[in-house]
Amino acid sequence: MRYRRSRRQSVKYLLAAGTFVALAGMLINPRDLLGAKAPQDLCQNAVKPGVNLSRERLTQLLTVAEGDRKDKVRSILKEPYCTLAIEVRSGVKSDREVYPLAFDPQTWLIVLYEGNEYRGYAFSFRK
Repeated sequence: MRYRRSRRQSVKYLLAAGTFVALAGMLINPRDLLGAKAPQDLCQNAVKPGVNLSRERLTQLLTVAEGDRKDKVRSILKEPYCTLAIEVRSGVKSDREVYPLAFDPQTWLIVLYEGNEYRGYAFSFRK
């Protein structure tokens, strides 16, 4: 005698399998499987302890347009925690400055300058 699954039972198995796959996907970190590590941004000069960026100054930075003067951005952000090495394009002097967030010290705001012009920012999430 052949046993035939009911449609309702098949849906239950499908839901159970889908739930298992979803849970496995949330628990597995692809970086661990591939052996990749988080990017390491190494400071090129002396670290200035106690330097951080408040929410207010971060909000002010968001009002600055790309291409504005470096002095305008520095007047908002003040002294950086450190600087990072970078090479964006050959022949263009580029600088990156690091500002840890006061409300989340494991997150860095990295500001990019080309010459004397502000070019943008990025966040670096540290572990």
